[in-house]
Amino acid sequence: GQHDASCWILSLQGSLVFLVSGLVVLGYAAALSTQPTYQGVVRAVCGAAAGKLCEVCFLLNLFMISVALLRVVGDQLEKLCDSLYLNGTLSGAPQLPPWYVDQRFTLSALCVLIIFPLSVPREIGFQKYSSILGTLAACYLTLVIILKYHLQAENLSLTEPPQPSRSSSWASVFSVIPTICFGFQCHEACVAIYSSMRNQSFSHWVTVSVLSMLICLLIYSLTGVYGYLTFGDAVASDVLMSYPGNDPIVIVARLLFGVSIVTIYPIVVLLGRSVVKDLCATPKRRAMAVSEAHEQRSRVALTVTWMAATLAIALFVPDIGKVIELIGGISAFFIFIFPGLCLVCMTGTHSLGPRKKAALIAWGVLSVLGGTFVCGQSAALAVLGLLR
Repeated sequence: GQHDASCWILSLQGSLVFLVSGLVVLGYAAALSTQPTYQGVVRAVCGAAAGKLCEVCFLLNLFMISVALLRVVGDQLEKLCDSLYLNGTLSGAPQLPPWYVDQRFTLSALCVLIIFPLSVPREIGFQKYSSILGTLAACYLTLVIILKYHLQAENLSLTEPPQPSRSSSWASVFSVIPTICFGFQCHEACVAIYSSMRNQSFSHWVTVSVLSMLICLLIYSLTGVYGYLTFGDAVASDVLMSYPGNDPIVIVARLLFGVSIVTIYPIVVLLGRSVVKDLCATPKRRAMAVSEAHEQRSRVALTVTWMAATLAIALFVPDIGKVIELIGGISAFFIFIFPGLCLVCMTGTHSLGPRKKAALIAWGVLSVLGGTFVCGQSAALAVLGLLR
């Protein structure tokens, strides 16, 4: 068990080098191209074909992220409704739960009543505070998992602690890389973040990138290790699902986590709408003025279609782990492949020393190859999972 945890942390630290490198390269490329979006940077630096590929991957990734967010919210709703229903049941006889605690109803109602009104507006200004809420929720969740592990270790009534698996191999280490890509994916938004910064100096961007990745590394490492030590191989893909539903501390964690995700989903929809419009719009259409009524109708139609499709998939996906594997593979394009291509293209246009240029090109090629490996491995794992 300790060997598995150490291998997982080692793969995290190895991936962190590429994660920070990708952020640094994208920030420099954004400064060089003066483009405010990720796909715009790739199009300006690597050409129109790479820009179109980036738009397609971006759209697919955002769509799958939306499915994962709804899947996580649905899991938490299910646990909360189960705990409330069981606590309100007077008799100990087993009964079928009523229709209004079914996940298909609760998640659909949440989407219609809360998430849809938050997602429809053209601009979502208050969402700049959601990142603070999400960070606080993640910190609280980490503290809860650590606290629960130590309380469980001290509880004498526990007769048999869970035994983590002893089997470990390099294949299992590589298999967690798509999950790491899913957890650390912020590269899609990093160009927009860089463009909105007041201090856009390269050294400041490097400092921000390194510190943010180190904070994520600390939170994710503690959550993953203590969750695994607590439950072993029985730990759920969504770690909160492994805890009992009637624990007040865990209920607060579920509520905080759910609220943070509810505020993140509209941002993903907003980005998705913009990519769809970019894909559908021709240069002639971009030049034409669009009426306010037509823009509002298309925005509402896109939001309804996006939410209905992601909700339908989320309700029928049995395990979020399968979704994470797919997203991790697609995220490899934004973390490894596109930053590597940008680095190679930018290095070719700069007058650098032969050794420095060769080193940068080699790193860019290595990043592209690493991303291709992660994407291929993720697709293979997803196919194997479907065939089982």
